[in-house]
Amino acid sequence: MTEIHPAQRVTVLADAQNLYHTAQSVYSRNIDYSSLLSKATQERDLTRAIAYVIQADSPDEDRFFDALTDIGFETKIKAIKTFGDGSKKADWDVGICLDAITLAPKVDTVVLCTGDGDFARLATHLRHEGVRVEVMGFQESSAEELIDAADTFVDLSERTDTFLL
Repeated sequence: MTEIHPAQRVTVLADAQNLYHTAQSVYSRNIDYSSLLSKATQERDLTRAIAYVIQADSPDEDRFFDALTDIGFETKIKAIKTFGDGSKKADWDVGICLDAITLAPKVDTVVLCTGDGDFARLATHLRHEGVRVEVMGFQESSAEELIDAADTFVDLSERTDTFLL
């Protein structure tokens, strides 16, 4: 496992939907993306920060997307899909995986801001390729297999005063 050092090149990939749902359901608060990005980089060389968001045509979502950009995130936006039976689906799992694998040869560390256990295999693969993997998520909604697959896990629940608005 590589240690953190200032010359590390870091990419931050934030699963906004995953973070939002826990912050809302458990704390009735929103994520402080500025603090999240600051902790994720830890004064290392940020190569890219990408926030994966879902467009649901809700009030203020454009303002939220603009705020992410102002903080330093590139936003990747996907429209929510509604199926014939009324069910809805919106996730970025494949997109996040593809970006992580594509960016991995250009960075030393990938920070996954999510608790989604679907990313455990991605974390294992990245580590096998020599990339440090850090996960930032809420303990109560982070899959144990994802935590175990990462080099480090930052529990956002331990510092809600920092990571929540």
